[in-house]
Amino acid sequence: MRKINTVLFSAIVLLICNLSFNTDNCSAQWQPEVRLTNDPNMSFTSFGNARCIVADGNILHVVWYDGVAVNVGNWEIYYKRSTDKGLTWSSNVNLSNNEFLSYNPAIAISGSYVHVAWYDNRDGNWEEYYKRSVDGGITWGPEIRLTNKPTGSGHPSIAASGLNVHLVWYDSRDGNYEVYYKRSVDGGTNWLPDVRLSNTTGKSLSPAVAVSGSNVHVAWYDSTAGNWEIYYKRSTDGGINWGSATRLTNNSAASTMPTIAVSGSTVHIVWVDLRNGIENIYYKRSVNGGSSWGADVKLTKKYWESYPSIAVNGTVLHLVYYSMPQTNFEIMYKTSVNGGVSWGNAVQLTNNSAASSVPSVAVSGSSVHVIFRDWRDGNCEIYYKQFKSSSAGPEGITNNNPELPNTYSMSQNYPNPFNPVTKISFNVPKQAYVSLKIFDPLGREVSTLVDDLKEPGSYSVDFNGAELTSGVYFYRLQSAEFTDIKRMTLIK
Repeated sequence: MRKINTVLFSAIVLLICNLSFNTDNCSAQWQPEVRLTNDPNMSFTSFGNARCIVADGNILHVVWYDGVAVNVGNWEIYYKRSTDKGLTWSSNVNLSNNEFLSYNPAIAISGSYVHVAWYDNRDGNWEEYYKRSVDGGITWGPEIRLTNKPTGSGHPSIAASGLNVHLVWYDSRDGNYEVYYKRSVDGGTNWLPDVRLSNTTGKSLSPAVAVSGSNVHVAWYDSTAGNWEIYYKRSTDGGINWGSATRLTNNSAASTMPTIAVSGSTVHIVWVDLRNGIENIYYKRSVNGGSSWGADVKLTKKYWESYPSIAVNGTVLHLVYYSMPQTNFEIMYKTSVNGGVSWGNAVQLTNNSAASSVPSVAVSGSSVHVIFRDWRDGNCEIYYKQFKSSSAGPEGITNNNPELPNTYSMSQNYPNPFNPVTKISFNVPKQAYVSLKIFDPLGREVSTLVDDLKEPGSYSVDFNGAELTSGVYFYRLQSAEFTDIKRMTLIK
């Protein structure tokens, strides 16, 4: 009965989302666009599979590249951040700062470590460069040259887990383009030797990397079959050893530009596919860590659609891409609330007379963050848009606010032990960003109940542990000024 109720609940949630995405009430939850850059040069989000925005709680980190015109003058890598979930933003920080061309940055975070990679031609050919901040983007260390070959390297993608940092890129040192990988096990201080991941007669381009614990997942596209196809490879020991490459697509048309996200043992890949004679977005997933894969799923129906970017939080997937629904390119959004089993309708995020393209997406709790290129100002600028959910999760959150509390506090969950639902209550004395998260005994996050700006009040939220195994779990309430952790027991 519990499984049936869970499936029914997911179907109801998805139905509500699908209906809501066609109403003004839900679309109103997408906040107005914010212009992040304002200079006479052009500012570009990275194409390929480099992620240009990442989020950790209330803190957002953004990178882009900026210059006069392609291959003219010099281009620089820029960074900025927000510490209040996109309400205000810092000034721009020039990370590359040289007279040569610096392109296509990719960013990853792990705790207070912020990792940025790009490629740069200061050495007479294109090489991979890296820079990090160990204090959440406040200050930055020196740049590190990661490749040193007489041929070109391009389009990095970077991911991090703890002190392990994983980088992939494509490289022509072998006479044709191949996918290469390297890693750091000390937070980017030192880097191990390059590892060649692809070995084909065709070109292998635009790799994307995602990591979950010791499992590292890489996808790219390759021309060996006579047309472009999507390939995948994984390591289950943190990048030390790699399995064989798996061909994920098999059709007579081009499949390109994969983007990848992972949550636990479920791996999600989205790409651009021409099998219908026009560019559409396709998706497939593995629920066993990449050992086997489900069928291709066509996510879009018409228009020219390209450059997807995907982010995942538990079983909720967020996809952005650009499309030409009318006469110019616009940013589109789709979501799945059941791990990719089914998808909601597309939502058009932009609507102006100039082109909006090449989006990148990040998720933090109940908020979705998107940046993209936009030409509405006469030259290309970076814009930001945020979706703020009004609920704290599937069970909802209640503000029990007869009197305003004087201090932060969090009560013991009730009932405890519980099966499968329990209530957690907490007090917020002033307006603040608050997160309430559930962790397993190993410290792995299993659910986010609250991650939003809260007004002063007394709140309660229900946690449903139907999908978890019996055992001890921990819940943590955190704001800028307060942290409390308590223990609870699930008994089935």
